[in-house]
Amino acid sequence: MQLASQQFESKDVKVQLLLTGGHQYTVYLKSDAPVLNSLLTTIVARAYKQESELQNLFQIPINEGRSVLSFPSEHLIGVVTEPPIFVQQSEEIQLQNDYILASDYIQINNFLKPEEHKRLLKYVLAKESDFLPSNTSTKDINYRQSMVIYSFPEFSELILKRIQAMIPDIISKLNLPLFSVSQIESQLTAHNHGNYYKIHNDNGSPETATREITYVYYFNREPKQFSGGELLIYDSKIENNFYVNAESFKTIEPRNNSIVFFISRYMHEVKPVICPSKAFADSRFTINGWIRR
Repeated sequence: MQLASQQFESKDVKVQLLLTGGHQYTVYLKSDAPVLNSLLTTIVARAYKQESELQNLFQIPINEGRSVLSFPSEHLIGVVTEPPIFVQQSEEIQLQNDYILASDYIQINNFLKPEEHKRLLKYVLAKESDFLPSNTSTKDINYRQSMVIYSFPEFSELILKRIQAMIPDIISKLNLPLFSVSQIESQLTAHNHGNYYKIHNDNGSPETATREITYVYYFNREPKQFSGGELLIYDSKIENNFYVNAESFKTIEPRNNSIVFFISRYMHEVKPVICPSKAFADSRFTINGWIRR
């Protein structure tokens, strides 16, 4: 695979690198630079699923050579070049424009100790009158139906401390570049009969742009008195240099006393909850939030 023959004399090219986790970096390279050819070749090899060509470590100088951007080739999702540079492709093989990026997630069972779980349920049932209707950062009406508490220090500190200790392992398992954590947010949510959250992502607005990882801790009374409420996490694809959801998705069951972690840019939704009794105590409860860089 080679750069297209239209390439004439060497010139500066603005190169935007799209990496896993929604990270983007802009560098300037010469049009005949070997690293640029390697970047483009890696993208085409991935489209052809020629995985043997993808085992590289890229090391690209940035900040006028004062630092270097290093990343393994499997983290490279796309390359945007200005002016455009094309790659010669075999006539027998067409590039797969609908290449699907699988959405990874982690689900951990028995997150809280049995006595902690019991105390949390007792606390939530005593706080029923403090729950307020939820909303979204975009203020869309009928996009989300649930009840929420934003301040619950008696348990948020316990949850956040436990999550904090797990962050390096979570970042590694989600194949994200390491980042410094500035904040961990949390809210306490109840979904009862007919409640839902339509498809969305968690870092699509200016005030949420630094959210990197979303977490959801599930808990409920036993025996469970509701059904539905599954979390659907959509796979991704790139259209016009933006991450968008594909048609395929993963379905995560709201298992009692389990916690789920996934990348905040993933499109996801909560399916409607069916709770015949409509009693608050029978709700699908969560402590959910976001890890910010």
